[in-house]
Amino acid sequence: MKRLKSYYMHLRHHQNMERKWIFPLAIGSIVSLFLLFLTAITTSDGMSLFPFYRSFSSFSSKFVETKIHPIPTSNLPPPPRFAYLISGSAGDGSMLKRTLQALYHPNNQYVVHLDRESSDEERLDLSNFVKDHPVFLRFGNVRMITKANLVTYRGPTMVANTLHAAAILLRESGDWDWFINLSASDYPLVTQDDLLHTFSYVPRDLNFIDHTSDIGWKEFQRAKPVIIDPGLYMTKKADVFWITQRRSVPTAFKLFTGTGWSNIWSHYAQASRDLSISKQRLKQGYSGKLREREPSLSFLKSKSSDFFDIGSAWMVLSRPFIDYTIWGWDNLPRTVLMYYANFISSPEGYFHTVICNAQEFLNTTVNSDLHFISWDNPPKQHPHHLNLADMQRMIDSNAPFARKFPQDDPVLDKIDSELLSRGPGMFTPGGWCVGSRENGTDPCSAIGNITVLRPGPGAKSGTKGTSIHSLSLVERYWRDELCGGYRTGFTSPQ
Repeated sequence: MKRLKSYYMHLRHHQNMERKWIFPLAIGSIVSLFLLFLTAITTSDGMSLFPFYRSFSSFSSKFVETKIHPIPTSNLPPPPRFAYLISGSAGDGSMLKRTLQALYHPNNQYVVHLDRESSDEERLDLSNFVKDHPVFLRFGNVRMITKANLVTYRGPTMVANTLHAAAILLRESGDWDWFINLSASDYPLVTQDDLLHTFSYVPRDLNFIDHTSDIGWKEFQRAKPVIIDPGLYMTKKADVFWITQRRSVPTAFKLFTGTGWSNIWSHYAQASRDLSISKQRLKQGYSGKLREREPSLSFLKSKSSDFFDIGSAWMVLSRPFIDYTIWGWDNLPRTVLMYYANFISSPEGYFHTVICNAQEFLNTTVNSDLHFISWDNPPKQHPHHLNLADMQRMIDSNAPFARKFPQDDPVLDKIDSELLSRGPGMFTPGGWCVGSRENGTDPCSAIGNITVLRPGPGAKSGTKGTSIHSLSLVERYWRDELCGGYRTGFTSPQ
């Protein structure tokens, strides 16, 4: 009985507790319905009578709208990044600084090198320029090779220096798309914004390298001799010397070189052989039809010592290919490098041979070094020095780079003013430069968004300036035959 009474009292208490909540709940519901009714009332112009709610509603609407309709992004491809090596020798320090400033963009990477032949004072001056420049300090994208290399152009030390710079760029900042090697006597004909804009539409596995498998006379003059470059083991630069023993042409890989004058030499050599055979047969009393064809390139009849290989050592190489040459996972780059250590003018054949013998890269080349170069007639070891008389030909070439320029030649000032819009001692302006130009002020003294490009005449077809629009630099050299094979699976960009 007590248990039953206890249970009844507990149940009654619980019911009383529930009844206490009914009244507040009913009051709250009535108030809520009243407020909801008031907020539905609007003025004749459709606006709510309650400004607070109107403000809150507007805020909520914007917040939701932002999520539903995000700000549209640009359909333009993201701009690439270049990694530059700019190298020089004794006396090139000031020209190297000028070329660096003309090529500079905060999104690129740069390595500068003055070889060991330059004086300590000249190298220290360049080092201080790189370390103390406020823009270089801000972005940290310019490095100097402090432990200088000896570089002999006709020997393998130039290849070693190029690989050294590429390895530094991979280690210090691997976030780039193409590696470009230049000398202090090179100079751009377009702004970096122009070049970056154009390369935004280029497949990023392409390699711009002047190449041919028709080595012609170089088989006898370059491939078979064995040379030693003292720059590999001496502390002072000296010219290469030859070994008396000769070697055969490789069979493990096929030799490639820059095109240059190889075909001209091959034509002349074949014509000379034909004439020699004809004269020999005539002496032997041969009565058949003789080959009496005189070599048509008469200007090449001078002493052979007057002529040199003019294949190109300058190139624009993709990041995947640079990875391959440094890591060499199938050992081909190292094998070819050891062979070219004893090859005259190895910079004009090493990268060409590697890329055209590597199965995964031989279909990625564009047969151009993207340079305007004017050779003397007859051609000598070094190209003609460019001057004001060459200005229009440089513009008409559609090439983004030119060489070889004498230091501080007036043609450089003309390029700065007409093609680069660059003042003396200033950077070439681009979308990242937001400063004023008034009273000769450097527009790059004020820095904005470094990802913004402002392409100018150099990237627009049909306007004044060097035109590389519509990828004429690709289409012009995009040929069916390639490294002994044929291209597949590429559609020329529009």
